[in-house]
Amino acid sequence: MHTIRELAVCSLVAAALAPAAAMGQDSVKIGFVTFLSGPAAAPFGVPAKNAVEFVVEELNAGKGPAPYDRKGYGGGNIETVIIDEAGSTTTQVTEYRNLVQRQNVDIVIGYVSSGNCLAIAPVAEELKKLTNFFDCGTPRIFEDGSYKYVFRTSPTATMDSVGAALYVKDARPNVKAIAGINQNYAWGQDSWGDFEAAMKVLVPQVEVKTSQMPKLFAGQYNAEISALLSANADVIHSSFWDGDLEALILQGGPRGLMKKSITILTTGETAMHKLGAQIPDGTVLGARGPFGPYAPNNRYNQWFLKGYVAKFNDQPNYASYQMTQAILGVKLAWEKAQEALGANAGGKKPTNEQVAAALENISFEGPGGTVKLANGKGHQAVMETVYGETKLVNGKLTVVNVKRYPADKVNPPADMKAADWIKGGFKK
Repeated sequence: MHTIRELAVCSLVAAALAPAAAMGQDSVKIGFVTFLSGPAAAPFGVPAKNAVEFVVEELNAGKGPAPYDRKGYGGGNIETVIIDEAGSTTTQVTEYRNLVQRQNVDIVIGYVSSGNCLAIAPVAEELKKLTNFFDCGTPRIFEDGSYKYVFRTSPTATMDSVGAALYVKDARPNVKAIAGINQNYAWGQDSWGDFEAAMKVLVPQVEVKTSQMPKLFAGQYNAEISALLSANADVIHSSFWDGDLEALILQGGPRGLMKKSITILTTGETAMHKLGAQIPDGTVLGARGPFGPYAPNNRYNQWFLKGYVAKFNDQPNYASYQMTQAILGVKLAWEKAQEALGANAGGKKPTNEQVAAALENISFEGPGGTVKLANGKGHQAVMETVYGETKLVNGKLTVVNVKRYPADKVNPPADMKAADWIKGGFKK
């Protein structure tokens, strides 16, 4: 188990505060949590951390595109405390309490692991600390609980799984058999459950050959790959992420797994740049939404993509996009709550309750397009999703046969559980 480390505590508090008329304030301290060590760090955690560094630097300089052009959060510089997510859920709960009770952060933005989010959500509610999950796709958070202080500005695994099933049906209408390999915890179980159920609705006679569920971060998948090869399924579904995703590609590719069966990797975009040459043509990649190569050519993406590449000499992946829209969404809510205090507030910070009220049911634009907090009583985001097939062109991995699915086609209606919506035939 890795020791949780406080990576950075940086602030530009010496900068001049905006005047009261412009509703300036003291610095806003944000606790950020993502993987900084372990198998999830390089493909996922570090790109998210990089997004924090770039976006905070831009916002503190007042260089964000409108309406994100007010300095920092409402005129106050953003001070960051970045914590490693590696370790057990028990450790994460302890570190969360430290962020809130010892570091005295104003808000928390973070968490990749669905298991961590499920553990953190009730603690955030207990401590009454505004917490925005930037990833952790399990739909259980807001399906099994109701929260005042907890939000998620990224969609759930349901969107990924339903979009994957729709893509399979569109691309291979004669599919007869499916199989899966997913991590044996909330994210993997939910992802496979929704995909299997969606396929059975779209193709009622489809046969499930095998569902492999290795433990999280197992690293070696030769036995599971053998089982998948023997299954002779038309389609293989995997929601693997982090180092597990990379291991599956490196171990399954040479054995012909992706060539024998159409393989749909719902988080596959994170491996594009590092393992592009090892991903066989025709592999279907998702990016957990309209991120990375699927991001729109809007002014927010132009700002983010250009700046990120210039700063890090690398392409941002969907973790970077998700973190960015998490920061921007909370910024809008913070400033909306601040404005409601009036010109005579004297630079007073809005309370967590006021920011939470402003964040509920918000709709905003980011580098990935439109984000609507439409589910989970206005606390859970929905977005469109996109899939495409890989094709290596002059040594560079590209995506072709791209299909986009609107948010209302891949997300359940508000206050309806994903499983019930899927089994009911996606009825609104």
